[in-house]
Amino acid sequence: MAVEKITMPQLGESVTEGTINKWLVSVGDHVNKYDPLAEVMTDKVNAEIPSSFSGVVKELIANEGDTLAVGEVICLVQLEGAEKEAAATAVEEKTETVTAAAPEQNNTSKARYSPAVLKLAGEHNIDLNQVQGTGMNGRITRKDLLKMIESGNIPVSAKPEGKAAAVVMEAPKVEHQPKEEVQPKLEAAKPVSVPTAPGDIEIPVSGVRKAIAANMLRSKHEAPHAWMMVEVDVTNLVAYRGSLKDEFKKREGFNLTFFAFFVKAIAQALKEFPQINSMWAGDKIIQKKDINLSIAVATETELFVPVIKHADEKSIKGIAREISDLAHKVRTKSLKGEDMQGGTFTVNNTGSFGSVQSMGIINYPQAAILQVESIVKRPVVMDNGMFGVRDMVNLCLSLDHRVLDGLICGKFLARVKEILENISKENTSVY
Repeated sequence: MAVEKITMPQLGESVTEGTINKWLVSVGDHVNKYDPLAEVMTDKVNAEIPSSFSGVVKELIANEGDTLAVGEVICLVQLEGAEKEAAATAVEEKTETVTAAAPEQNNTSKARYSPAVLKLAGEHNIDLNQVQGTGMNGRITRKDLLKMIESGNIPVSAKPEGKAAAVVMEAPKVEHQPKEEVQPKLEAAKPVSVPTAPGDIEIPVSGVRKAIAANMLRSKHEAPHAWMMVEVDVTNLVAYRGSLKDEFKKREGFNLTFFAFFVKAIAQALKEFPQINSMWAGDKIIQKKDINLSIAVATETELFVPVIKHADEKSIKGIAREISDLAHKVRTKSLKGEDMQGGTFTVNNTGSFGSVQSMGIINYPQAAILQVESIVKRPVVMDNGMFGVRDMVNLCLSLDHRVLDGLICGKFLARVKEILENISKENTSVY
């Protein structure tokens, strides 16, 4: 075949779409196999799409900023040695055929809709025949429906025709009646026209920010969030780490952070309470065997969530090294797809910027996220009834109530608290 398609690859195990951030080639450029074509962003990773062929870039189907589902065509490459005129004719004929057929398929066939689109449409009683898609050839994407749901402007059939249409209109009234209570909240989030004045700055939404927004919106819409908090006395931990940090930095070449101690304690508690290390899968709950901790790492404008694999098998030193290495990769923009995949539970170091209490949004499809807050000195009533100044920290857990209940989460947090409060020079090794 003279012209080959380059499609949006799957850049993660739960990734269903990607956003073209920047084209690295132009129409007419010659590319070799494996040469990078474009930078793509998802809610999990930034990556480059390589060419699967050697040849000339014939057409860029997607524009910068477009979001496409996995498998959708992003560009066409004319293979080396092919007759240009024949290839152009074939592409034009094929494009015309697809363009002409698209409206009819969108209106009459569910084959044009992805499973994610069909699921959202069913859950929110959306008439797909009345939705204008922004995907290739007018295809409806999940992003189109999420925008519609957020605005509250959901189209439904005004005049159902025939028996099948009547069923479509009547069934959601029974199956999704509770969603009527949520509708006013969605309506309140409807975008408004914001007036601007001289001196105001309009900041375009980056592809990474769009991906983060889409994933956070999905998490809040699909997962019923609940929240718990415990306070932990880490006075002994602070003293122990203080006695080690300078020699450790000199010996190892990287910092021994408080966060490494917290990550180790959380990994140990997850091993003892594996229910927390789970994911919601619709008709079942998947309890993950491996303990892979996602850690949130932010730049000035972007947020990434790299993963510490098998955290329960690593020492405090090993975890500290991985935290340092992953943070360096984020800062130097050298983070790879595999660095972002496989996370089963998220730990967020919100205390690094002074927060003492926060409520995290779950990193979908995980079942929970734990915020480690700032360590602060506070007066505390001691066991002997006297006051003492202690180093205290809050641990804030957001949980998916479909998967987890208060009892198991309370036990999990109590175990993390116990581990942290017993860290000391006498019974804890960082190696």
